[in-house]
Amino acid sequence: MTDADYMRRAIALAWRSAGHTRPNPPVGAVVVKGGKVIGEGRHRRCGGDHAETAALKACKSSPVGATVYVTLEPCSKPGRVGACCDALIAAGVKRVVWACADPNPTNRGRAARVLRKAGIATAHGICADEAAELIIPFAKHVTTGMPYVTVKLAQSLDGKICDNFGSARWISSERSRRTTGRLRERVDAIMVGAETVRKDDPSLLCHTRRNDDLWRAVVSRSGRLPRKAQVFTDAAKDRTLVFRDAAEAVRELGRRGFMHVLCEGGLGLARSLAAAGLVDEWITVLAPIVIGDGHLSDAFRFPGEDTIVVSASCLVPSALCGADVNGASCLVPGALCEAKALGIERKQRTKHQAPGTKHQVLRTKHQAPGTKH
Repeated sequence: MTDADYMRRAIALAWRSAGHTRPNPPVGAVVVKGGKVIGEGRHRRCGGDHAETAALKACKSSPVGATVYVTLEPCSKPGRVGACCDALIAAGVKRVVWACADPNPTNRGRAARVLRKAGIATAHGICADEAAELIIPFAKHVTTGMPYVTVKLAQSLDGKICDNFGSARWISSERSRRTTGRLRERVDAIMVGAETVRKDDPSLLCHTRRNDDLWRAVVSRSGRLPRKAQVFTDAAKDRTLVFRDAAEAVRELGRRGFMHVLCEGGLGLARSLAAAGLVDEWITVLAPIVIGDGHLSDAFRFPGEDTIVVSASCLVPSALCGADVNGASCLVPGALCEAKALGIERKQRTKHQAPGTKHQVLRTKHQAPGTKH
């Protein structure tokens, strides 16, 4: 196996922690000795062992003389727990390889100097693009104090995100809802507008895999919300926050350490976030359905699956600037030309990308980050 093979294993481990480590980044590590993996670990949550320490503790044999592969530059200063560089030095490893530099200015660039001074060989940049995607939300939060905001919208072929009667269930197919629903596994908070809560009464919880670290944020200017809504009555009711202003909601979530916020409901909310310049990424689901002027339940659906595209913040859906069509919100699919059926076409952002990495263009069809091809 090559350096890249071991690093991809570390990246796969790290993706399992996405959505659980705030305000720290998800990180994975693998310890290799004599061509065999003797230990692996990941940072599971803030205050717990960092990935390097977890991997060293999990070693089946002595890590002395081993090579450690880690997705992010090891920290060189102690924080809530000890510095990872100190743990690596104490373990007696001979080589440390990391994928991308730490965007945190207090740590960036220090690991190589500290480890080399202790006689440990270092290398970096292995699978840098793949590892950089892991920490895009962390990179924004640690440098700006603001969370990374993704807005997800579903639309019909005739450009509507709901019918003339306000119903949006369901424009997208069950299959694409499962695909985009996996985002809830790795974000810190789901944000919706008041009308979404009133009309749809969603749980906003993760249905594919339980995520007890996921919070819900509801934006309501009036504050008038149904007391019996699921977000106020279910087992996760203590993880629901209500705000009167979208921009203030994002700022407050950032202050609380939330790194990635997914906005799932309300064209008005999406417009507010876009107008404030707070959207980092758009996820648009284009369904092969024509709604017309009738009810969504009567809409004509063509054969075939939905198309999902992930686009940069500069590719703003035109509905956010335009008017309604026959009373129904309209979205023109201008950013969807390169998407593939149920694939995710990622036109990578550069603003919050980890230093020293290239653009990532494509994530494969149906593939969750960190899984094998």
